[in-house]
Amino acid sequence: MRRWPGVVVAVAGTAASMSVAALVPAASSLTWAVLLGVVVGNLPVVPGAVRPGLAWTMRRSLRLGVVLLGLQLAVGQVLGLGAGTVVAVVVVVAVTFAGTVLLGRWLGVSRGLSLLVATGFSICGASAIAAVEGVVDRKDEDVATAVALVTVFGSLSMLLLPVLGAEWGLSGAEFGRIAGAGVHEVAQVVAAASPMGGAAVAIAVVVKLSRVVLLAPVVALVGVVRRRETTAAGGKRPPLLPLFVVGFLVAVAVRSLGVLPPPVLHGAQQVTAVLLTAALFALGSAVRVADLVRTGPKAFVLGAVSTVLVTGTAFAGMLALT
Repeated sequence: MRRWPGVVVAVAGTAASMSVAALVPAASSLTWAVLLGVVVGNLPVVPGAVRPGLAWTMRRSLRLGVVLLGLQLAVGQVLGLGAGTVVAVVVVVAVTFAGTVLLGRWLGVSRGLSLLVATGFSICGASAIAAVEGVVDRKDEDVATAVALVTVFGSLSMLLLPVLGAEWGLSGAEFGRIAGAGVHEVAQVVAAASPMGGAAVAIAVVVKLSRVVLLAPVVALVGVVRRRETTAAGGKRPPLLPLFVVGFLVAVAVRSLGVLPPPVLHGAQQVTAVLLTAALFALGSAVRVADLVRTGPKAFVLGAVSTVLVTGTAFAGMLALT
């Protein structure tokens, strides 16, 4: 029974976040959820009795949301892009992830924050950050910072890429591939590709979802590294692959079989958005603003350079391999 006050607060925060996102679509409901959660968590009027329920909501909603995220992906769609595009997507994710982690180490950014930014920028923004945060050693402030960076720099990419595409005379298909490979959030990808027409948007979304397919191997890789480090330190080993990531892969397989009707897939997409929004609102409520501010300009530099890295690799890879 101790968890119910927190669950009620999380439900209210989720509804508020999705309402604000509908009014101000420049940022996704996931971003608004973190921001509103930070506000609520730092108000002195919030009783401590709600925090156990918020923590419970974060864990359960996050894992179920990641599992359902797999129903948005069909392997056939990805393979239909062609071998060159698939290879380019893998290169973009690998270069961005590894480069961001190395840059974070060079800048002196905490390892947890570097891994969160690397995953979010290389794969699918806030959703990827939410998926990987459970297998890395991080602070709640690191998650909030990573989501904020995804929002800021993903929005900049969304605005600047169409200008570059027009300046360089890219076709709709070329630009769709670049936008799908180089922009952070799905909503930002759609907004970036829209000026080039419906065909560009369709290609961009499929390319973007092909990046999401790589979420499972990236989370598994991070989990393996953490497992080895924990074992070497004499601690209890975490699972090789978290159960919710296994569920994600099963969901991808089910979607790929084509047995689910469109209304079910649409409903699952809506439920996924609600669950991930609830999880990030609850997570944001645990953040302390004073700790968040301490991350300083280093995190901003990390986000800026990581954005240049993913965008530049997307341009080079998609134009060279497709």
